[in-house]
Amino acid sequence: MLLVAAGSSSTASQVYPGLAGFLVVAGMGVAVYFLFRSMNKQLKKISPDAPGTPGRPGAAGGRRAARAAATARRAEGGPGTAGTGGAAVSGPDGPAGT
Repeated sequence: MLLVAAGSSSTASQVYPGLAGFLVVAGMGVAVYFLFRSMNKQLKKISPDAPGTPGRPGAAGGRRAARAAATARRAEGGPGTAGTGGAAVSGPDGPAGT
């Protein structure tokens, strides 16, 4: 009896997604459209000179480069060093007044 009921059901090649499948796929397409639109709006708000951009002063690599340049200037006695005036250097080398 059970075999007869299983034999009369449709096979996998006769099953179609129908309206429900179309609505799910169409809904996902609409959601992706609005997500990309929102992402583009957010990305346009970011300026190219934002802190943390690689290679810019504000990024970790930029700080290392700034410190290396300041160390080289200090070794040469150039501007940005304490020099003969005794003024402390402010910025990446240390706080002013120390």
